[in-house]
Amino acid sequence: MGDSFGSAWWRGYAAQLKAIAEARRPDHLAIMPLDETLQALGKQTELDEGVYDVPLDGVVGTVARAGDFDREFRPRNRALRDRWEHLTRTSADLPPVRLVRLSDMFFVEDGHHRVAIARARGARTIRARVRWIGTVACALRCLTLADLPSKTAERMFLERVPLPDDVRLGLWLDDPADWFRLADSAEAWGFRRMLAGRPVRSRDELADAWWQEEVRPVLEQVRRRGLCPPPRDIQAYLSYGLDHAV
Repeated sequence: MGDSFGSAWWRGYAAQLKAIAEARRPDHLAIMPLDETLQALGKQTELDEGVYDVPLDGVVGTVARAGDFDREFRPRNRALRDRWEHLTRTSADLPPVRLVRLSDMFFVEDGHHRVAIARARGARTIRARVRWIGTVACALRCLTLADLPSKTAERMFLERVPLPDDVRLGLWLDDPADWFRLADSAEAWGFRRMLAGRPVRSRDELADAWWQEEVRPVLEQVRRRGLCPPPRDIQAYLSYGLDHAV
């Protein structure tokens, strides 16, 4: 695979034309900006993870250069040519790039050209110093800009119904309104539980009790009846527990 700037630029341009021709979502090729993604997902803790080899197909975002590269780090700005060509000619050992990790998504803080050239050459990994940021809603590598409104609603749901981490990994809904319906339903379930003499002392306790005593029994009934549920538990509950009597 060629690493010349012209070759990489034309591959990116051709991919954009193909996406338009196939009437794909307009953000399909857009690189993910860290600030907008963090605003949607909700920032929690932060940690320096040190230096290690990162899979290049997980590098899908940028801290500050959204207009220069597409999601696969093909150049979009012709003004990048001189820097690109200088780096392809150098024989010096280059320092690790700097990345920010949200779950399995990586965002470039420093080293955009090095990431782009490595991808153009067909490399699978790149050496990087990684800063990890934990988020309220899970960051999935497949996220696009069009998904951020739904992830914002998911984050707001989890602030009201703070499910444990192992459950959060399997959450996904396309319609933001569904997250608000679920939050209202969980809180109403907790209120009915309190009226029955079984109060919950915190939102964490409410979330765990709702999932174990309300959601899981519905999912078990759905599976026993062979109703062909959606692939994710939260979608199955929304379809059969919230909208229909099982």
